[in-house]
Amino acid sequence: MDSGHSSSGTSSTMDSKYLPLPLVAPGHTNDSVTEKISHMTMEKETPRAWWLTFLIALGMAGGLGVAILGLLFVGIGLWGPNTPVGWGMDIINFVWWIGIGHAGTLISAILLLFKQKWRNSINRFAEAMTLAAVLCALQYPLFHTGRPWLAFYWLLPYPNTMSLWPNFRSPLIWDVFAVSTYGTVSLLFWYVGLIPDLGTLRDRAKNPIAKVLYGMASMGWRNSARHWSNYEKAYLLLAGLSTPLVLSVHTVVSFDFSVSLIPGWHATIFPPYFVAGAVFAGFAMVLNLAIPVRWIYRLEDVITMRHIENMAKVMLATGLIVAYGYFMEVFMAWYSGNFFEWFMMKNRAGGPYGWSYWLLILCNVVIPNTLWWKKARTNTIWLFIVSLFVGVGMWLERFVIIVTSLYRDFMPSSWGYYKATEFDWMFFMGTGGLFLTLMLLFVRFLPAIPMSEVKMILPGAEGRARR
Repeated sequence: MDSGHSSSGTSSTMDSKYLPLPLVAPGHTNDSVTEKISHMTMEKETPRAWWLTFLIALGMAGGLGVAILGLLFVGIGLWGPNTPVGWGMDIINFVWWIGIGHAGTLISAILLLFKQKWRNSINRFAEAMTLAAVLCALQYPLFHTGRPWLAFYWLLPYPNTMSLWPNFRSPLIWDVFAVSTYGTVSLLFWYVGLIPDLGTLRDRAKNPIAKVLYGMASMGWRNSARHWSNYEKAYLLLAGLSTPLVLSVHTVVSFDFSVSLIPGWHATIFPPYFVAGAVFAGFAMVLNLAIPVRWIYRLEDVITMRHIENMAKVMLATGLIVAYGYFMEVFMAWYSGNFFEWFMMKNRAGGPYGWSYWLLILCNVVIPNTLWWKKARTNTIWLFIVSLFVGVGMWLERFVIIVTSLYRDFMPSSWGYYKATEFDWMFFMGTGGLFLTLMLLFVRFLPAIPMSEVKMILPGAEGRARR
């Protein structure tokens, strides 16, 4: 009998070793989840780390204001584009920010449709990141027009009033429709998901002004069966609308390059390559934001190691797709037998900008492959560092694609060297400050983690009333 008990105990230990980690720490109830999450917005004292980060972000956003004033009074000559690099930091940063916004829709919509419950603690955070990233991305085409107050008049085709309509065969026009649709649906998806939690905050708020504001935003939410039925239908419908946008938006952005005849751009691999890269960069940014927030607000029992590890696995998978894209670019340039394609690829690796290409390989291929090891995926400090490298690497990818494909074209007489100006960097750092400012305000004044959805994954939640 003793040996039998020993064998049973060993078997139980082995079984528990391979069981998935919980999505919510044991011991939580509906009331404790509500108290835990609502405390982040209802508490009177804001953590010092929040104030320090907010002041830094606000200072960076102030640099954006200075850069915008310079552009309005002087023009985009303050930026660095030249001949032949007509596109510089403006399009590099636009594509980078749009890519970062992809993870929010992926986590929210696609994982919802596939009934992946591990999304429930991080989807709200990722959705807010999407909206902030899209807003930062829109700064570039808006101010690149030179006169943004006239941009919409001259760009949009008003019937019978425009003598010169936009060229609808241009992917730049497709960008307008794709990004605006993506931003609108993402905003609706984010807001609809907030409504039940806004109703909870309205009921718990003691400040009369906060109660009125949360009450107006919750649109009369009463937690009734009818409200839940309408909410779930609308949420599922928006998820269905959002899913094709994950593929379409960055596919359309890739058409800005792939429909041209420039060596290094006209490649059929660009649409899936750009989409995978966007998800790769987006998940890295989610981890860069979620890990510090998880630590500052002590959310380890709600954003568990299972969430962290799953995001690391998705980042590893999409990183392998991106690495495959890098390999295929080199292979097809050689296999095509096209002199200009092969010259461009050799120039990327060995030309004046060769440092950017090899740093890109280090950041996006070498370092993320450490995530094959479980210890790397479950070490939040290392994962945070890897995510930082991925963010830098994905920015370098856009730099390599745009600059190294343009600065040495078909005729050596038109070769030039691109160098970003201080206004380019000020604008970029300023949009980073704007992004952090918006995310910090979101975390402080709105529920960053969906209370209603976390309650759905508590043990025995099936059939239990949500309140």
